[in-house]
Amino acid sequence: MARIIAIDYGKKRTGIAVTDPMQIIATGLTTINSHELIPFLKKYVEIEQVELIIIGMPLNLDDSETHGTLPAKKAIERIKKAFPSILIKEVDERFTSKMAKNAMLEMGMKKKDKQVKANVDVIAATIMLQEYMER
Repeated sequence: MARIIAIDYGKKRTGIAVTDPMQIIATGLTTINSHELIPFLKKYVEIEQVELIIIGMPLNLDDSETHGTLPAKKAIERIKKAFPSILIKEVDERFTSKMAKNAMLEMGMKKKDKQVKANVDVIAATIMLQEYMER
């Protein structure tokens, strides 16, 4: 089987999580600068087989767009253009950052580690991927 990649896209940073080849476990991979997303994915896909990329779509509780919706949509278009043979799906990312912060508290992360926003991004991507696999 091939891996699934989850992307928590932001204007500055992007959190990335992946499954194992059997698609059982979601693991945080890294956080990168958002402008490096396509080159990073190209390198990753050269090494690993990927069958699906999910990307979080930021929406308000009433399903209206947020400040992050348009950048996420533009990122999806760039990903689709760069990887036409890989299925791309949008998923609801509401509450993933809050859940990531709560997870960091429960894990007992040090205060300085909790303040590193890159940690929140990669954990949010992991939560998004785990929720997708559970559905």
